Amino acid sequence: MVSPGPVKNNGETPCDEPLIEVQSTKSRNQPEANMYPEIMVIPMREELSRAGISETRTAEEVDAALAEPGTTLVVVNSICGCAAGKARPGIRLALANSANQPDRKITVFAGQDREATERARSYFEGNPPSSPSVAILRDGKLVYLMQRSVIEQSTAQEIAGELVRAFDEFCAKTTA
Repeated sequence: MVSPGPVKNNGETPCDEPLIEVQSTKSRNQPEANMYPEIMVIPMREELSRAGISETRTAEEVDAALAEPGTTLVVVNSICGCAAGKARPGIRLALANSANQPDRKITVFAGQDREATERARSYFEGNPPSSPSVAILRDGKLVYLMQRSVIEQSTAQEIAGELVRAFDEFCAKTTA
């Protein structure tokens, strides 16, 4: 806190302490700080990584995953209640109960890994940013997207059922 001037110590003499001027240490060229302390989001990150979903925390990691041939599940994770009570449980249920699985599974964390999140969303052509959201890409091209508006109005079980259906449609291996 910055004091408006000398402070009287016990109401008698001015304090000899200099005033402290608070300045921002953030320059214009630095990236935005995380929205939340990292310690708060660790359990939310771990909930998906324990389900076999790899974290991608940079744009380069997102690009590398999506450059691979085949299908990739992309989860835009979030700290919000619908991510905690609906999206993450629904995704875990779908992965645990689907015979057809994406070739890769990655996640970005909105508000935390901003560069990675922006890059992942750039692959969701023509769709507004949404977190949480769940996408399936085939050979780097969007084939399925579940936006927050659907997640908010669904139970975890309904989300799981819809994702299993999407995995069956987009991730089933073809036989020759």
